[in-house]
Amino acid sequence: MNKRTMIVSGGMIQEEFATTKLKELEYDVLIGVDRGVEFLYRNHIKPDYIVGDFDSLSEDIVRFYQENTDVFIRKFNPEKDFSDTEIAVRQAMELDSKEIILLGATGNRIDHVLANIQVLTIPHKEGIHAEMIDENNRIYLIEKEAILEKSKMYGKYFSVFPLDRCIEKFSIVGAKYPLHNHRLCPYDSLCVSNQAREEKVQITLSEGIVILIEAKEEN
Repeated sequence: MNKRTMIVSGGMIQEEFATTKLKELEYDVLIGVDRGVEFLYRNHIKPDYIVGDFDSLSEDIVRFYQENTDVFIRKFNPEKDFSDTEIAVRQAMELDSKEIILLGATGNRIDHVLANIQVLTIPHKEGIHAEMIDENNRIYLIEKEAILEKSKMYGKYFSVFPLDRCIEKFSIVGAKYPLHNHRLCPYDSLCVSNQAREEKVQITLSEGIVILIEAKEEN
């Protein structure tokens, strides 16, 4: 069974977008994370789990779930070694999820956004697809090869950033700006804001993992 888990994290939650996605996308498990729990509570959406240190969450909301629901609650000390989002992702993995989608994982705190992108590595290395989405971005990791279909892309732009090392042979075929066996390093901004030229764009890399961001202009 390809179990899909939705995680509502405590970053920037675009209310209309998030509620629409929770209605549109089928999922088996819903996990609320810290301030993301407040969003679920306010919109009368019942999670299956709530996790985090709850330092940004009203005690009344936690008490509501404790006293009135069967929601599984995992509360952690704020002085912990993992971010709340990482805890939620690991919880999803413990539940044998094969796909993890994170809402509320982007926002104004760039340090949190970067940490959340790095957290995607944990399920990726176990063969579990995980991605962060907001109204303008879809962020996930790839290695070896990926095919982007122009008609199904999140927006008209895509950008690629190496996650852990320089990639000696990196290629893009079918894009406005193609590459062939390029040496792509983490400090290389060459692969920002590319666009699909053909219906299918092929991205290949000889080693390592890259961050792929499909993006569209702000509304």
